[in-house]
Amino acid sequence: MHRPITRRDFLHGVGAAAALTAGGVAAQSSTTPGTTAAAAGSPATAGSAPAAGSTWPQDTPGYYPPTLVGMRGSHPGSFEAAHALRDGSTWPEVSDTGEQYDLIVVGGGISGLAAAHFFRTRSTPGSRILILDNHDDFGGHAKRNEFHLGGRLHLLNGGTLEIDSPRPYGPVAAGLLTTLGIDVPALAKKVEHRHFYERHGLYGSVFFDAETFGADRLVVGMGDHRPLAECLAEAPLSARARREITALEQAKIDYLPGLSSAQKKDRLSRMSYEAFLRDVVGVEAAVLQFYYARTMGEWGCGTDAVSALDCWGFDFPGFQGMHLEKGSTARMSFTPAGYKDTGGSFKLHFPDGNATIARLLVRDLIPAAVPGHDAVDVVTARVNYAALDRADSPVRLRLSSMVVRARHVGEPRAGSPVEVTYVRDGRAFKARASRTVLACYNMMIPYLCPELPEAQKEALHGLIKTPLVYTSVALKNWQAFRRLQVASVYAPGSYHSYFHLNPQVDIGAYRSPKSADEPILLHMVRTPCQRGLPELQQHEAGRRELLATPFATFEREIRSQLARTLHTGGFDAASDITAITVNRWPHGYAPEPNPLWDPDGPETTRPYYIGRASFGSITIANSDSGGAAYTDVAIEQGYRAVDELLRT
Repeated sequence: MHRPITRRDFLHGVGAAAALTAGGVAAQSSTTPGTTAAAAGSPATAGSAPAAGSTWPQDTPGYYPPTLVGMRGSHPGSFEAAHALRDGSTWPEVSDTGEQYDLIVVGGGISGLAAAHFFRTRSTPGSRILILDNHDDFGGHAKRNEFHLGGRLHLLNGGTLEIDSPRPYGPVAAGLLTTLGIDVPALAKKVEHRHFYERHGLYGSVFFDAETFGADRLVVGMGDHRPLAECLAEAPLSARARREITALEQAKIDYLPGLSSAQKKDRLSRMSYEAFLRDVVGVEAAVLQFYYARTMGEWGCGTDAVSALDCWGFDFPGFQGMHLEKGSTARMSFTPAGYKDTGGSFKLHFPDGNATIARLLVRDLIPAAVPGHDAVDVVTARVNYAALDRADSPVRLRLSSMVVRARHVGEPRAGSPVEVTYVRDGRAFKARASRTVLACYNMMIPYLCPELPEAQKEALHGLIKTPLVYTSVALKNWQAFRRLQVASVYAPGSYHSYFHLNPQVDIGAYRSPKSADEPILLHMVRTPCQRGLPELQQHEAGRRELLATPFATFEREIRSQLARTLHTGGFDAASDITAITVNRWPHGYAPEPNPLWDPDGPETTRPYYIGRASFGSITIANSDSGGAAYTDVAIEQGYRAVDELLRT
């Protein structure tokens, strides 16, 4: 367990992140041949130049953050200035770049990139736009993890998984995908192989850990390959727990008899799924523990903090005999219509998740940065980061630039220019724009704009995001999975609650590994919630935990969990793991209204609605301002923010 793996996880993670933010260039051993970032032929703007004799990292040859491993996501160097601002630090010496823009966008995630796209298409041709982002790569949570294993490109999402929403995409979001050349139904049918592993005899499984269930036991094919009773017979559970799980999964029982569908849904909206199982169904503690982590991937917390009604909307067991009708109730106004009511949106997983959408948006805004011409070739394109921030480009994207101030020059009214101050390599710079969209983490905005009305600042401070971890593990091969007939594992008591082999997607020149002898990537999910607290307090506790957890702890837990789960298949953690990328997101999913903790009321009373009010020449975007953690919401909020600017 303590034999060292290749130190790329340190050199390219912690060490490289420090180098990238210190004006240096990290060594890149995981790169592809071909086009590299050209030496910056673009002179740095006056006042924004790095230290004498050097250039900003993103302008240097070989700069390519998607291949960095180790601690990624909210990586070292991406958040320290924000925490310093929160704690009262100021930057009295600010260098004036002399730059003037029509629009400055704070945040280079999908919402910010979409806002830049909508502004450019709806404003004067040639409008000058500057996008500032605190990370060393663009895309926000739509992060690309890129590996080169066995002579082949391997991709995995380090954040946003796929195009998917519990409601159909509206005209704004769907229209943008069309503009970018993404035909979701056609591509999904052509490139995704959703049942590849099942066709090759690999199935979903459950790992029962000794600390929680009394014994380490991997039960293969549970629920989707073998009869449930046969699987449960292998589980370290009591006879009663087995009977109760079987009834929940298969029986059609009305647990709230005598009530109408609307009354049942109202009741279910006011209790957690755990309370429903414990107090209404009456299951024993081991059954509660078995289902506890089922909600973590979608909501970032356990069943104790998610309503039973939400779980019905996502087809959790126990409701099949309750005759719940489709259609909204008053209490369902908390969240967008769920899959049960609308069927959800179209679905598509690119090999790097929605990082492909971010790359297509950057190609649309800065064509010189992303070679190619369609939504297929962009997957394997190598971004020329040196082209992102050139003085001769009408749109510029500046990385590793944490905004710490956005203030009107003069009275805060529509038409007043905005001065934006950002910190880069420990030094503060400022630029001006006629208009500004804050498409960043909304909870930070009161620190950026202390002049906002107190009620608006209070609402923004309440938008606490869900912490989570997406870990990408590079494996020498996946023979252990083949021997065990395992493609994915649900582990309700383990450090990572879920992991699975990389989804099979073949698109353009990109090909997924088909043989178990080939290297492959493994996706692992951890949500550091603290059981028993209200949802937002769980997220606050989880955020503190993530920021205090070193990479060495993640590495140790990953090795231990995979070894315990897969050892009977011959898995060797010391030799089979070749690289690890931990995508740490202390501020992950956008907060969504929760009927368990939030008071009833119309949308106009929600913190995200109050918080997103325009302020002079400043408007607010990001999925935070839409009250839902989905890509279509991020796009729609970018459009709304631009629309507000252009209507004033």
